[in-house]
Amino acid sequence: MNHNLLSAWAATMLMLLLIQPVCAQDSARSLSLKEAVDLCVKNSKQLKNSQAKIEEATAALKEAVQRRLPDASVGGSYLYVTQPDISLKVKSTNSGGGGGSGGLNLSNIKVSQAMYGVLNVSLPVFTGFQIKAGIESAQFLEKATRLDADEDKQVVIQNAINSYAALYKAKAAVGLVEASLGQSKQRVNDFTNLEQNGLMARNDLLKAELESSNLELTLLDAENNWKLANVSMNLLLGLPEQTPLNLDSASLLQAGPVKSLEEYELAAVQNRFDVQAIGERRKAAEAGIVQAKSAYYPNIALTAGYIALNVPNLISVTNAVTIGAGVKYNLGSLWKTDAKVQQAKAREKQTESNQEILQDNIRLEVNQAYENFLSGEKKIDVYLTAIVQAEENYKITKNKYDNSLVTTTDLLDAEVADLQARLNHVYAQADAVVAYNRLLQVAGLLQIESENK
Repeated sequence: MNHNLLSAWAATMLMLLLIQPVCAQDSARSLSLKEAVDLCVKNSKQLKNSQAKIEEATAALKEAVQRRLPDASVGGSYLYVTQPDISLKVKSTNSGGGGGSGGLNLSNIKVSQAMYGVLNVSLPVFTGFQIKAGIESAQFLEKATRLDADEDKQVVIQNAINSYAALYKAKAAVGLVEASLGQSKQRVNDFTNLEQNGLMARNDLLKAELESSNLELTLLDAENNWKLANVSMNLLLGLPEQTPLNLDSASLLQAGPVKSLEEYELAAVQNRFDVQAIGERRKAAEAGIVQAKSAYYPNIALTAGYIALNVPNLISVTNAVTIGAGVKYNLGSLWKTDAKVQQAKAREKQTESNQEILQDNIRLEVNQAYENFLSGEKKIDVYLTAIVQAEENYKITKNKYDNSLVTTTDLLDAEVADLQARLNHVYAQADAVVAYNRLLQVAGLLQIESENK
Protein backbone atom coordinates (compact mmCIF):
# COMPACT_ATOMS: atom_id res chain seq x y z
CA MET A 1 0.00 0.00 0.00
CA ASN A 2 1.63 3.27 -1.11
CA HIS A 3 1.62 6.53 0.81
CA ASN A 4 -1.26 8.17 -1.11
CA LEU A 5 -3.55 5.14 -0.89
CA LEU A 6 -2.85 4.76 2.81
CA SER A 7 -3.53 8.44 3.42
CA ALA A 8 -6.84 8.23 1.55
CA TRP A 9 -7.78 5.07 3.42
CA ALA A 10 -6.98 6.65 6.79
CA ALA A 11 -9.03 9.77 5.95
CA THR A 12 -11.98 7.62 4.81
CA MET A 13 -11.90 5.49 7.94
CA LEU A 14 -11.72 8.58 10.13
CA MET A 15 -14.71 10.19 8.42
CA LEU A 16 -16.74 7.00 8.91
CA LEU A 17 -15.84 6.96 12.59
CA LEU A 18 -16.88 10.60 12.97
CA ILE A 19 -20.15 10.12 11.11
CA GLN A 20 -21.39 7.23 13.25
CA PRO A 21 -22.02 9.12 16.52
CA VAL A 22 -23.50 12.04 14.63
CA CYS A 23 -26.13 10.04 12.77
CA ALA A 24 -27.90 9.37 16.06
CA GLN A 25 -28.26 13.09 16.66
CA ASP A 26 -31.03 14.36 14.40
CA SER A 27 -30.70 17.87 15.74
CA ALA A 28 -26.96 18.11 15.02
CA ARG A 29 -25.94 21.15 13.01
CA SER A 30 -23.58 20.62 10.07
CA LEU A 31 -20.72 23.08 10.19
CA SER A 32 -17.85 23.66 7.79
CA LEU A 33 -14.72 25.51 8.80
CA LYS A 34 -15.67 28.55 6.71
CA GLU A 35 -19.13 28.69 8.28
CA ALA A 36 -17.55 28.48 11.72
CA VAL A 37 -15.22 31.36 10.93
CA ASP A 38 -18.05 33.50 9.53
CA LEU A 39 -20.27 32.90 12.56
CA CYS A 40 -17.44 33.63 14.99
CA VAL A 41 -16.69 36.91 13.25
CA LYS A 42 -20.38 37.84 13.18
CA ASN A 43 -21.03 37.10 16.85
CA SER A 44 -17.64 37.90 18.38
CA LYS A 45 -17.92 39.95 21.55
CA GLN A 46 -14.32 41.03 21.05
CA LEU A 47 -15.15 42.53 17.66
CA LYS A 48 -18.20 44.29 19.09
CA ASN A 49 -15.88 45.88 21.63
CA SER A 50 -13.53 46.85 18.81
CA GLN A 51 -16.42 48.48 16.96
CA ALA A 52 -17.26 50.50 20.07
CA LYS A 53 -13.66 51.70 20.17
CA ILE A 54 -13.93 52.77 16.52
CA GLU A 55 -17.07 54.75 17.32
CA GLU A 56 -15.26 56.43 20.21
CA ALA A 57 -12.29 57.33 18.00
CA THR A 58 -14.65 58.65 15.30
CA ALA A 59 -16.39 60.84 17.87
CA ALA A 60 -13.01 62.12 19.08
CA LEU A 61 -12.13 63.07 15.49
CA LYS A 62 -15.46 64.87 15.12
CA GLU A 63 -14.77 66.75 18.35
CA ALA A 64 -11.35 67.82 17.05
CA VAL A 65 -12.88 69.10 13.79
CA GLN A 66 -15.60 70.99 15.67
CA ARG A 67 -12.94 73.07 17.43
CA ARG A 68 -12.78 75.08 14.19
CA LEU A 69 -16.37 76.21 14.73
CA PRO A 70 -17.16 79.41 16.62
CA ASP A 71 -17.94 79.43 20.32
CA ALA A 72 -21.10 81.19 21.44
CA SER A 73 -22.32 82.02 24.91
CA VAL A 74 -25.44 83.66 26.24
CA GLY A 75 -25.79 85.16 29.70
CA GLY A 76 -28.23 87.30 31.56
CA SER A 77 -29.07 88.45 35.06
CA TYR A 78 -31.85 89.98 37.04
CA LEU A 79 -30.68 92.08 39.99
CA TYR A 80 -32.60 93.51 42.93
CA VAL A 81 -31.16 96.91 43.83
CA THR A 82 -31.50 98.79 47.13
CA GLN A 83 -32.11 102.52 47.14
CA PRO A 84 -28.97 103.87 45.42
CA ASP A 85 -27.61 107.39 45.33
CA ILE A 86 -27.53 108.29 41.66
CA SER A 87 -25.29 111.02 40.40
CA LEU A 88 -24.72 111.43 36.66
CA LYS A 89 -21.35 112.95 35.86
CA VAL A 90 -22.54 114.59 32.67
CA LYS A 91 -21.72 118.19 31.91
CA SER A 92 -24.87 120.28 31.48
CA THR A 93 -25.42 122.23 28.23
CA ASN A 94 -28.70 123.75 29.36
CA SER A 95 -28.43 127.47 30.29
CA GLY A 96 -31.74 127.46 32.04
CA GLY A 97 -32.42 126.61 35.65
CA GLY A 98 -33.13 123.21 37.05
CA GLY A 99 -31.09 120.49 38.63
CA GLY A 100 -27.38 120.36 38.62
CA SER A 101 -27.21 117.61 36.04
CA GLY A 102 -28.29 119.18 32.81
CA GLY A 103 -31.65 120.04 34.10
CA LEU A 104 -32.37 116.47 35.25
CA ASN A 105 -33.84 116.06 38.65
CA LEU A 106 -32.42 112.69 39.86
CA SER A 107 -33.79 112.95 43.35
CA ASN A 108 -37.15 111.64 42.20
CA ILE A 109 -35.73 108.59 40.37
CA LYS A 110 -36.41 105.33 42.17
CA VAL A 111 -34.22 102.37 41.07
CA SER A 112 -35.01 98.99 42.61
CA GLN A 113 -34.02 96.45 39.92
CA ALA A 114 -31.77 95.94 36.91
CA MET A 115 -31.68 93.44 34.03
CA TYR A 116 -29.11 92.74 31.38
CA GLY A 117 -28.33 90.12 28.73
CA VAL A 118 -25.15 89.43 26.79
CA LEU A 119 -24.49 87.30 23.67
CA ASN A 120 -20.85 86.63 22.73
CA VAL A 121 -19.55 84.81 19.65
CA SER A 122 -15.87 84.00 19.09
CA LEU A 123 -14.35 82.42 15.97
CA PRO A 124 -10.76 81.15 16.29
CA VAL A 125 -8.52 82.43 13.52
CA PHE A 126 -5.08 81.30 14.70
CA THR A 127 -4.32 79.00 17.63
CA GLY A 128 -0.68 78.25 17.02
CA PHE A 129 -1.57 75.22 14.82
CA GLN A 130 -3.16 73.52 17.82
CA ILE A 131 -6.49 72.83 16.11
CA LYS A 132 -4.90 71.62 12.88
CA ALA A 133 -2.48 69.32 14.70
CA GLY A 134 -5.31 68.07 16.93
CA ILE A 135 -7.36 67.10 13.89
CA GLU A 136 -4.41 65.30 12.32
CA SER A 137 -3.68 63.45 15.55
CA ALA A 138 -7.32 62.37 15.87
CA GLN A 139 -7.34 61.20 12.25
CA PHE A 140 -4.23 59.06 12.78
CA LEU A 141 -5.62 57.58 15.99
CA GLU A 142 -8.95 56.82 14.32
CA LYS A 143 -7.12 54.96 11.54
CA ALA A 144 -5.06 53.10 14.13
CA THR A 145 -8.22 52.04 15.96
CA ARG A 146 -9.73 50.69 12.75
CA LEU A 147 -6.52 48.77 12.07
CA ASP A 148 -6.62 47.40 15.61
CA ALA A 149 -10.12 46.11 14.87
CA ASP A 150 -8.85 44.40 11.72
CA GLU A 151 -6.07 42.80 13.76
CA ASP A 152 -8.62 41.66 16.34
CA LYS A 153 -10.61 40.11 13.50
CA GLN A 154 -7.60 38.02 12.52
CA VAL A 155 -7.28 36.85 16.13
CA VAL A 156 -10.97 35.88 16.16
CA ILE A 157 -10.56 33.93 12.91
CA GLN A 158 -7.55 32.06 14.30
CA ASN A 159 -9.42 31.31 17.53
CA ALA A 160 -12.29 29.91 15.47
CA ILE A 161 -9.88 27.64 13.58
CA ASN A 162 -8.23 26.53 16.82
CA SER A 163 -11.58 25.70 18.41
CA TYR A 164 -12.78 23.89 15.29
CA ALA A 165 -9.61 21.79 15.27
CA ALA A 166 -9.93 21.06 18.99
CA LEU A 167 -13.52 19.85 18.52
CA TYR A 168 -12.45 17.79 15.51
CA LYS A 169 -9.70 16.09 17.48
CA ALA A 170 -11.98 15.46 20.45
CA LYS A 171 -14.63 13.86 18.27
CA ALA A 172 -12.04 11.82 16.39
CA ALA A 173 -10.65 10.54 19.69
CA VAL A 174 -14.13 9.42 20.75
CA GLY A 175 -14.62 7.54 17.49
CA LEU A 176 -11.26 5.79 17.59
CA VAL A 177 -11.51 4.84 21.26
CA GLU A 178 -15.06 3.53 20.76
CA ALA A 179 -13.84 1.33 17.90
CA SER A 180 -10.95 0.05 19.97
CA LEU A 181 -13.24 -0.56 22.96
CA GLY A 182 -15.57 -2.61 20.77
CA GLN A 183 -12.67 -4.83 19.74
CA SER A 184 -11.54 -5.09 23.34
CA LYS A 185 -14.98 -6.19 24.55
CA GLN A 186 -15.14 -8.80 21.82
CA ARG A 187 -11.76 -10.10 22.93
CA VAL A 188 -12.99 -10.28 26.52
CA ASN A 189 -15.95 -12.38 25.36
CA ASP A 190 -13.65 -14.68 23.40
CA PHE A 191 -11.22 -15.02 26.31
CA THR A 192 -14.11 -15.69 28.69
CA ASN A 193 -15.26 -18.63 26.57
CA LEU A 194 -11.72 -19.95 26.37
CA GLU A 195 -11.21 -19.60 30.11
CA GLN A 196 -14.49 -21.36 30.87
CA ASN A 197 -13.44 -24.26 28.66
CA GLY A 198 -10.08 -24.49 30.38
CA LEU A 199 -8.16 -23.32 27.31
CA MET A 200 -6.85 -20.05 28.82
CA ALA A 201 -5.36 -19.01 32.09
CA ARG A 202 -7.48 -16.82 34.36
CA ASN A 203 -4.66 -14.25 34.45
CA ASP A 204 -4.83 -13.66 30.69
CA LEU A 205 -8.57 -13.01 30.88
CA LEU A 206 -8.01 -10.51 33.69
CA LYS A 207 -5.45 -8.65 31.55
CA ALA A 208 -7.99 -8.37 28.71
CA GLU A 209 -10.67 -7.17 31.13
CA LEU A 210 -8.26 -4.63 32.60
CA GLU A 211 -7.49 -3.27 29.14
CA SER A 212 -11.22 -2.99 28.43
CA SER A 213 -11.76 -1.10 31.70
CA ASN A 214 -8.90 1.29 30.87
CA LEU A 215 -10.41 1.95 27.45
CA GLU A 216 -13.78 2.69 29.05
CA LEU A 217 -12.07 5.27 31.28
CA THR A 218 -10.27 6.69 28.27
CA LEU A 219 -13.59 6.92 26.43
CA LEU A 220 -15.16 8.78 29.35
CA ASP A 221 -12.34 11.33 29.27
CA ALA A 222 -12.60 11.63 25.49
CA GLU A 223 -16.37 12.19 25.63
CA ASN A 224 -15.93 14.79 28.37
CA ASN A 225 -13.33 16.64 26.29
CA TRP A 226 -15.65 16.45 23.28
CA LYS A 227 -18.59 17.93 25.21
CA LEU A 228 -16.47 20.77 26.60
CA ALA A 229 -15.02 21.48 23.16
CA ASN A 230 -18.55 21.52 21.73
CA VAL A 231 -19.70 24.03 24.36
CA SER A 232 -16.65 26.23 23.71
CA MET A 233 -17.29 26.16 19.97
CA ASN A 234 -20.96 27.06 20.43
CA LEU A 235 -20.08 30.01 22.65
CA LEU A 236 -17.78 31.35 19.93
CA LEU A 237 -20.44 30.79 17.28
CA GLY A 238 -23.16 32.49 19.30
CA LEU A 239 -25.28 29.31 19.33
CA PRO A 240 -27.01 27.61 22.28
CA GLU A 241 -24.20 25.95 24.18
CA GLN A 242 -25.67 22.43 24.00
CA THR A 243 -26.15 22.46 20.21
CA PRO A 244 -24.48 19.30 18.79
CA LEU A 245 -22.17 20.09 15.88
CA ASN A 246 -21.43 17.88 12.90
CA LEU A 247 -18.05 18.98 11.55
CA ASP A 248 -16.95 18.82 7.94
CA SER A 249 -13.62 17.05 8.39
CA ALA A 250 -12.64 17.61 4.74
CA SER A 251 -12.64 21.40 5.22
CA LEU A 252 -10.16 21.08 8.09
CA LEU A 253 -7.77 18.65 6.45
CA GLN A 254 -7.01 20.96 3.53
CA ALA A 255 -3.98 23.24 3.80
CA GLY A 256 -3.10 25.77 1.12
CA PRO A 257 0.10 26.29 -0.86
CA VAL A 258 3.22 27.19 1.10
CA LYS A 259 5.54 30.03 0.17
CA SER A 260 9.11 30.67 1.20
CA LEU A 261 10.04 32.10 4.57
CA GLU A 262 11.24 35.35 2.97
CA GLU A 263 7.88 35.82 1.23
CA TYR A 264 6.02 35.46 4.52
CA GLU A 265 8.32 37.94 6.26
CA LEU A 266 7.80 40.47 3.47
CA ALA A 267 4.03 39.89 3.56
CA ALA A 268 4.00 40.48 7.32
CA VAL A 269 5.67 43.87 6.96
CA GLN A 270 3.27 44.87 4.20
CA ASN A 271 -0.02 43.40 5.43
CA ARG A 272 -0.06 43.16 9.21
CA PHE A 273 -2.59 45.52 10.68
CA ASP A 274 -0.70 46.02 13.93
CA VAL A 275 2.31 47.25 11.95
CA GLN A 276 0.13 49.77 10.13
CA ALA A 277 -1.61 50.75 13.37
CA ILE A 278 1.61 51.57 15.20
CA GLY A 279 2.71 53.57 12.17
CA GLU A 280 -0.44 55.68 12.49
CA ARG A 281 0.18 56.11 16.22
CA ARG A 282 3.68 57.35 15.49
CA LYS A 283 2.23 59.98 13.16
CA ALA A 284 -0.22 60.94 15.90
CA ALA A 285 2.69 61.32 18.33
CA GLU A 286 4.45 63.64 15.86
CA ALA A 287 1.28 65.72 15.61
CA GLY A 288 1.24 65.80 19.41
CA ILE A 289 4.60 67.59 19.37
CA VAL A 290 3.12 70.27 17.15
CA GLN A 291 0.19 70.58 19.54
CA ALA A 292 2.53 71.05 22.48
CA LYS A 293 4.51 73.76 20.65
CA SER A 294 1.32 75.67 19.85
CA ALA A 295 1.47 77.23 23.33
CA TYR A 296 4.44 79.30 22.15
CA TYR A 297 2.14 81.26 19.83
CA PRO A 298 -0.67 83.77 20.59
CA ASN A 299 -4.31 83.00 19.96
CA ILE A 300 -6.24 85.27 17.60
CA ALA A 301 -10.01 85.24 17.29
CA LEU A 302 -12.80 87.29 15.71
CA THR A 303 -15.45 88.32 18.20
CA ALA A 304 -18.98 89.62 18.01
CA GLY A 305 -21.58 90.34 20.64
CA TYR A 306 -24.91 91.82 21.55
CA ILE A 307 -25.76 93.62 24.80
CA ALA A 308 -29.16 94.59 26.21
CA LEU A 309 -29.62 96.53 29.44
CA ASN A 310 -32.69 97.70 31.25
CA VAL A 311 -32.76 99.63 34.53
CA PRO A 312 -36.39 100.69 35.09
CA ASN A 313 -36.90 104.41 35.68
CA LEU A 314 -33.28 105.09 34.71
CA ILE A 315 -31.83 103.63 31.48
CA SER A 316 -32.57 101.15 28.69
CA VAL A 317 -29.97 99.97 26.16
CA THR A 318 -30.85 97.86 23.08
CA ASN A 319 -29.22 97.00 19.74
CA ALA A 320 -25.74 97.36 21.20
CA VAL A 321 -23.81 95.16 18.75
CA THR A 322 -20.04 94.70 19.05
CA ILE A 323 -17.62 93.40 16.40
CA GLY A 324 -13.88 93.10 16.78
CA ALA A 325 -10.79 90.95 17.04
CA GLY A 326 -8.98 89.67 20.08
CA VAL A 327 -5.44 88.54 20.77
CA LYS A 328 -4.52 86.45 23.75
CA TYR A 329 -1.07 85.34 24.82
CA ASN A 330 -0.15 83.55 28.00
CA LEU A 331 3.25 84.80 29.07
CA GLY A 332 3.64 81.79 31.36
CA SER A 333 3.89 79.55 28.29
CA LEU A 334 7.40 80.93 27.72
CA TRP A 335 8.70 78.91 30.67
CA LYS A 336 5.99 76.24 30.99
CA THR A 337 5.70 74.89 27.44
CA ASP A 338 9.17 73.40 27.16
CA ALA A 339 8.32 70.55 29.55
CA LYS A 340 5.18 69.71 27.58
CA VAL A 341 7.17 69.60 24.34
CA GLN A 342 9.73 67.27 25.95
CA GLN A 343 6.91 64.97 27.08
CA ALA A 344 5.45 64.87 23.57
CA LYS A 345 8.87 64.08 22.10
CA ALA A 346 9.37 61.32 24.67
CA ARG A 347 6.04 59.78 23.68
CA GLU A 348 7.09 59.89 20.04
CA LYS A 349 10.34 58.08 20.94
CA GLN A 350 8.40 55.45 22.86
CA THR A 351 6.20 54.82 19.84
CA GLU A 352 9.26 54.54 17.63
CA SER A 353 10.82 52.01 20.01
CA ASN A 354 7.59 50.02 20.16
CA GLN A 355 7.54 49.96 16.38
CA GLU A 356 11.05 48.50 16.26
CA ILE A 357 10.20 45.94 18.95
CA LEU A 358 7.11 44.90 17.02
CA GLN A 359 9.12 44.41 13.84
CA ASP A 360 11.57 42.14 15.67
CA ASN A 361 8.73 40.17 17.24
CA ILE A 362 7.10 39.74 13.84
CA ARG A 363 10.25 38.22 12.38
CA LEU A 364 10.42 35.82 15.30
CA GLU A 365 6.72 34.94 15.04
CA VAL A 366 6.97 34.27 11.30
CA ASN A 367 10.02 32.05 11.78
CA GLN A 368 8.36 30.11 14.60
CA ALA A 369 5.12 29.67 12.69
CA TYR A 370 6.97 28.60 9.55
CA GLU A 371 9.07 26.00 11.38
CA ASN A 372 6.03 24.74 13.30
CA PHE A 373 4.16 24.21 10.06
CA LEU A 374 7.05 22.36 8.42
CA SER A 375 7.42 20.26 11.54
CA GLY A 376 3.70 19.52 11.52
CA GLU A 377 3.83 18.36 7.91
CA LYS A 378 6.71 16.02 8.72
CA LYS A 379 4.82 14.66 11.73
CA ILE A 380 1.94 13.66 9.45
CA ASP A 381 4.29 11.56 7.32
CA VAL A 382 5.96 10.06 10.40
CA TYR A 383 2.65 9.14 12.04
CA LEU A 384 1.32 7.75 8.77
CA THR A 385 4.32 5.47 8.62
CA ALA A 386 3.77 4.65 12.29
CA ILE A 387 0.23 3.47 11.47
CA VAL A 388 1.63 1.05 8.89
CA GLN A 389 4.23 -0.15 11.37
CA ALA A 390 1.67 -0.48 14.18
CA GLU A 391 -0.70 -2.48 11.95
CA GLU A 392 2.06 -4.76 10.82
CA ASN A 393 3.30 -5.16 14.37
CA TYR A 394 -0.19 -6.11 15.54
CA LYS A 395 -0.60 -8.66 12.76
CA ILE A 396 2.73 -10.26 13.58
CA THR A 397 2.05 -10.21 17.31
CA LYS A 398 -1.44 -11.65 16.77
CA ASN A 399 0.00 -14.42 14.64
CA LYS A 400 2.63 -15.20 17.26
CA TYR A 401 -0.03 -15.11 19.97
CA ASP A 402 -2.17 -17.59 18.06
CA ASN A 403 0.88 -19.84 17.94
CA SER A 404 1.61 -19.32 21.68
CA LEU A 405 4.89 -17.49 20.94
CA VAL A 406 4.05 -14.26 22.80
CA THR A 407 2.03 -13.40 25.88
CA THR A 408 -1.35 -11.74 26.16
CA THR A 409 0.40 -8.63 27.42
CA ASP A 410 2.36 -8.39 24.15
CA LEU A 411 -0.85 -8.63 22.15
CA LEU A 412 -2.60 -5.95 24.20
CA ASP A 413 0.44 -3.66 23.98
CA ALA A 414 0.45 -4.03 20.19
CA GLU A 415 -3.22 -3.05 20.06
CA VAL A 416 -2.66 -0.01 22.27
CA ALA A 417 0.27 1.04 20.07
CA ASP A 418 -1.97 0.78 17.00
CA LEU A 419 -4.63 2.98 18.65
CA GLN A 420 -2.05 5.54 19.72
CA ALA A 421 -0.59 5.70 16.21
CA ARG A 422 -4.03 6.44 14.75
CA LEU A 423 -4.74 9.13 17.34
CA ASN A 424 -1.37 10.75 16.71
CA HIS A 425 -2.02 10.84 12.98
CA VAL A 426 -5.46 12.48 13.42
CA TYR A 427 -4.04 15.06 15.81
CA ALA A 428 -1.12 15.79 13.50
CA GLN A 429 -3.44 16.45 10.55
CA ALA A 430 -5.54 18.92 12.54
CA ASP A 431 -2.49 20.57 14.12
CA ALA A 432 -0.90 21.06 10.70
CA VAL A 433 -3.95 23.00 9.48
CA VAL A 434 -3.89 25.11 12.64
CA ALA A 435 -0.16 25.73 12.17
CA TYR A 436 -0.72 26.73 8.54
CA ASN A 437 -3.39 29.25 9.48
CA ARG A 438 -1.20 30.54 12.29
CA LEU A 439 1.48 31.15 9.66
CA LEU A 440 -1.04 33.09 7.60
CA GLN A 441 -2.03 35.08 10.68
CA VAL A 442 1.48 36.22 11.60
CA ALA A 443 2.08 37.06 7.93
CA GLY A 444 -1.06 39.22 7.82
CA LEU A 445 -2.70 36.99 5.22
CA LEU A 446 -5.28 35.09 7.27
CA GLN A 447 -8.21 37.44 6.66
CA ILE A 448 -7.40 37.62 2.94
CA GLU A 449 -7.27 33.83 2.62
CA SER A 450 -10.43 33.44 4.69
CA GLU A 451 -12.40 35.84 2.49
CA ASN A 452 -11.15 34.15 -0.69
CA LYS A 453 -12.34 30.67 0.35
